[in-house]
Amino acid sequence: MRLMALPLILALGGCAVASDTADTVARKSAKGVVNGVVAQQFPGVNAAPITDCVIDNATRFEIFDIAKAGATGVTQSTVEAVTTIAQRPETVNCISKNGLGLFL
Repeated sequence: MRLMALPLILALGGCAVASDTADTVARKSAKGVVNGVVAQQFPGVNAAPITDCVIDNATRFEIFDIAKAGATGVTQSTVEAVTTIAQRPETVNCISKNGLGLFL
């Protein structure tokens, strides 16, 4: 019986690795999109710390949705999603901790 469970365990482990890889790729793509949106909304500001805060406070669904804009193009909906995440208390707190509170 234990031997029969081994392929199932290995398959599930493979799914977890694939899921982690998809998450990593989506986060990287979403970071590029968010960075562009932040740079456009706040010209002259170092967008990277703000981008990190937005990504860290986005849901998995939001990250995948924003990441799609990397392939299809940024729309007003993408900008609104980034803005909504940026306005969450946790995100504002993160941005403030990075010394960027003056730009909000």
